[in-house]
Amino acid sequence: MGTDIPEDAPIVLFDGVCNLCHGFVQFVVPRDTEGQFHFASLQSDVGQQLLADHGLEGHDLDSVVLIEGDDVYVKSGAVIRIARLLGGVYRLLGPCRYLPRRLRDWAYDLVAEHRYRLFGRKEQCMMPTGNVQERFLE
Repeated sequence: MGTDIPEDAPIVLFDGVCNLCHGFVQFVVPRDTEGQFHFASLQSDVGQQLLADHGLEGHDLDSVVLIEGDDVYVKSGAVIRIARLLGGVYRLLGPCRYLPRRLRDWAYDLVAEHRYRLFGRKEQCMMPTGNVQERFLE
């Protein structure tokens, strides 16, 4: 797994034992044709260090976090920004950023609260394979 990433490369932190989160990462990877995104689980040492480095130590493990340089996006903001960076049809989610964050995050939290019951849970974090492996941080 990789540790040498470009300084401003977007890093997606996700719940490594959540099937929904795993599915989200599996959705992003093939659509990220430029290989710009790097990934780490929130539970990993590198994930915890990145959270601490950006003032999110003790962060709940119930949200996606996107770190892009000095900018940090969480919950719905992270999903919308990831969609915009993917480009193409996914940019259509961009205008959602104009909805009140409270409303967006309420919907996000509702899904997050029930994600294990609805989508299941893994016993351990996802282990990437193939050429994608170098985009996952140790």
